[in-house]
Amino acid sequence: MYLKKFNLKNKTAVVTGAGKGLGKACAIALAEAGANLIIISRTKKDLDKVAKEIRKYKSKCSSYVCDITKYDEIKNIINQLTKIDILINNAGNNIPEHFTKVKTKDMEYLVKINTIATFNLAQLCALKMIENKSRKKIGGSIINMSSQMGHVGGPIRSVYNMTKFGLEGLTKGMSIDLAKYNIRVNTVCPTFVVTPMTAKFLKSKRFKKEVLGNIPLGRFAELSDIATATVFLASDAASMITGTSLLVDGGWTAK
Repeated sequence: MYLKKFNLKNKTAVVTGAGKGLGKACAIALAEAGANLIIISRTKKDLDKVAKEIRKYKSKCSSYVCDITKYDEIKNIINQLTKIDILINNAGNNIPEHFTKVKTKDMEYLVKINTIATFNLAQLCALKMIENKSRKKIGGSIINMSSQMGHVGGPIRSVYNMTKFGLEGLTKGMSIDLAKYNIRVNTVCPTFVVTPMTAKFLKSKRFKKEVLGNIPLGRFAELSDIATATVFLASDAASMITGTSLLVDGGWTAK
């Protein structure tokens, strides 16, 4: 009886940064739970591979090549969609630099992709969700991909900290404004996960040792750990959860 609440059949989910890493894992997990997918990435080849995997689960899948920092392009995509029930606001980036050496162009780029583009996409998808006259009955879920670095500071991550702490605040504010439509808004906050984005940092033995020393469970997160967390928050199993963070950090922030 209770497991039925995890079923996402007849739901349509938008996933950004879906070509690889966390976005890819989340898109496939949502399809496995029964959702139909709208996947967005900058690289067509990556999207084609993900779409092929999604269709194995008999889910419908549409893909769009787009840089989410280009507002007019992403607006055009979202506006032409007929239905959105779930948004996994995943696309983002990091450029590790010591605070005293942060380049203005890097700071502005990270704010643009991690904060401004994330805000714009959430707003566009929320407006599309609200168009559905049954929204209050069927509900909706927006999941902003944050980080443990949205809760604690870290070395050479001041700008990333700034954007992710901002995302946590945005999520809380959104959750209050959208509650009357039964649209829930939460964040998923991973610790270090081995993805194409983090692999280059984890090549350093010293860095790897330091990171594992900060995770009480003593291991990196798997892509599946993050993907299943998003499926839970997207589903009716989490129907009373909004305005909060699901920390998938192995205990990093518990200390």
